[in-house]
Amino acid sequence: MSRDPSLRKLRYFLAVAESGKVTQAAVDLNVSQSSITTGVREIEEQLGVVLFRRSAQGMVLTQEGTRFLHQVRHVFQAVDEAFDSLQDTSGSLTGTLELAMSYTVAGYFMPPLLARFQRRYPGVQVRLHEASRPDIQAGLLSGVFDLAIVLTSNIDRGSPLDRQPLIRSPRRLWVSSHHPLLSREAVSLQEVVAYPYIMLTVDEADQTALKYWQPSGLSPSVLFHTSSVEAVRSMVANGTGISILSDMVYRPWSLEGRRIEHIDLADPIPTMEVGLAWAKHTRLSGPARAFADLAMSFTP
Repeated sequence: MSRDPSLRKLRYFLAVAESGKVTQAAVDLNVSQSSITTGVREIEEQLGVVLFRRSAQGMVLTQEGTRFLHQVRHVFQAVDEAFDSLQDTSGSLTGTLELAMSYTVAGYFMPPLLARFQRRYPGVQVRLHEASRPDIQAGLLSGVFDLAIVLTSNIDRGSPLDRQPLIRSPRRLWVSSHHPLLSREAVSLQEVVAYPYIMLTVDEADQTALKYWQPSGLSPSVLFHTSSVEAVRSMVANGTGISILSDMVYRPWSLEGRRIEHIDLADPIPTMEVGLAWAKHTRLSGPARAFADLAMSFTP
């Protein structure tokens, strides 16, 4: 068997990783579910590892799957850059794009997407704005912002904003490299309660956490509230506490060079969804439409 999986198979893997479901991946790529399943299985056989764990919530990346996902994204980014570098930009789009984003998006999602847009549309002046979700919503409704990339999972159903999901990032338990819970393949919220917890507050992370803690009738033993992802990372790596955060912001090392591991959760935990948002009944400008189209085909 060839050791070189095709880009097609890698795209199948990526679609399942982002949607969490084979059925949705098949719809997104307009192929059969059996093609998706076969492609992913062949990659697993070539790598000799299990990339997904099947659960009641769908297909969940294993730790090996998460590491492979990061590498696959780099592959598609390199392919995109190769095509962008040779694209004829003569007579390309011009204008201004007022683009808003939340803190998490700015740090962990936006940079490669923005760079690709600027390479493809050098005639568009992009003005960037980092703001909270309420301020972004107000700016979109007032016309201060043309478009935004936010945590769309934080937007209420009755919101006056339209939205287009781009990626869904599973949440897992973060622990230090010597934590006793590492012996478990999956950990329940009941077990999490027994350990000091570091609660992230930025981008309404603490409010989102309540959505899965409250139904369980449990509360984490919060040692520290912080708006800094790096503070959470460092405290977890040093064994001060544990935390539940999304794969999008996961990195295996703290700033001090200490290892961070993540573990699947046995309880149903909602994914973090990143996507586009704009005011309902608003016609997007040319630059905004171009950015939205690029974002929807983007592999971070």
